[in-house]
Amino acid sequence: MTRATRERTRAATRATGSAGPVTLAFGLSLGPFAALGLGRFAYALLLPTMKAQLHWSFAAAGAVNAANAVGYLAGSLGAARVARRFGTRTSFAAGIVATGVSLLACAATSNLFVLLVLRAVTGATGALTFITGAGLLAQAIRTRRVPVDGTLATGVYFAGASAGILATGLALPALLAELPQNLGWRVAWLVMGAASFLVLVVTVRAARTAPEPPAPPAGGDHRWPARRMVPALLAYGLFGAGYIAYMTFVVAYLRSGGLTIVGVAAFWSVLGAAGIAGPFVWTRSLRPFTPPRRAALILAVLAVGAALPLVTATAAVGFVSAVLFGGSFLMVVTVFTEYVRAVLPPHQWTPAIGGFTVAFAAGQCIGPVLAGMLSDTGGGVRLGIAVSAGVLAVGALVGFAERRRQPAP
Repeated sequence: MTRATRERTRAATRATGSAGPVTLAFGLSLGPFAALGLGRFAYALLLPTMKAQLHWSFAAAGAVNAANAVGYLAGSLGAARVARRFGTRTSFAAGIVATGVSLLACAATSNLFVLLVLRAVTGATGALTFITGAGLLAQAIRTRRVPVDGTLATGVYFAGASAGILATGLALPALLAELPQNLGWRVAWLVMGAASFLVLVVTVRAARTAPEPPAPPAGGDHRWPARRMVPALLAYGLFGAGYIAYMTFVVAYLRSGGLTIVGVAAFWSVLGAAGIAGPFVWTRSLRPFTPPRRAALILAVLAVGAALPLVTATAAVGFVSAVLFGGSFLMVVTVFTEYVRAVLPPHQWTPAIGGFTVAFAAGQCIGPVLAGMLSDTGGGVRLGIAVSAGVLAVGALVGFAERRRQPAP
């Protein structure tokens, strides 16, 4: 590391120290806001309209989200290399810009193949933003002289995706209801693309105050001990498959049960608001448990939340499901990220977070297609939601098999 680089890192560390990791996390959280809240989850609100207007099957509708997951997998595999080549802060900002461009482009076509490609691009750029932002925050927590609650700061960062869910829940259903069917979903993509560029002003400023994660030791490699964490990786992959099936099809399922556009807006908004509140509710409750046990407990709550609409598709039960699911699903990401930070040395954090994200993304590739295909077999979208609940329950059981690791020096 050159002297100039050391000076820039010290200056960034001092800036982060004055603001605090939680404050930094709020600024960086606009990355997940764009990458996940807009780039991935909002598609569920557009799915019923696009499926009807473009005459898709449930399998085709699921494939569009699976393409996003495939892109996310590719982005996860390349994120650490891109960050090493161009810098973590630059990669974080570039990912948001590329996400905005791909969202705008989705408004320009109704061709299924082109949409699959664009959704894959959105997934890849979203993964780059998500992983590099997490790496910046983890380094800020590490360089903090006064101990801080890393779980809270990490949870605040990931809750940015829930803020995106809340924002789209308040805006998109009303937009879709007011405009003609063949125009509404196109305008929705344009609005989300424009919003991605708006968040840059705040989040890039926050990223500039974050210290760059350290380079690997001279002569070392970029490997991390994945074999020692197989149960955790498997649980995270099952989480990816189970949660995305719910997030893709739950709106279509509730609409099939008679939920109105206003009800959909309220449900999606509650889901997002619960996700924002989740870190503050869960952080204190999880302190007595080790990170693997924390993940297993949250996965169990997610399974219950996903299964509730199967009991009855009434609005009241749907809102309880939104509170349980929305308040918990991003905390799974939080506790696994904290697990990586706790047991691995700093130079392995970004590649390890990327590796866990690969497992997560692999599950996401399978979840929407499997749920969509089962929904087309005659069981309806209800069967897809049942798959979500079942996979999450299995993930919770696998999570309990992961034992506590000794922290790395």
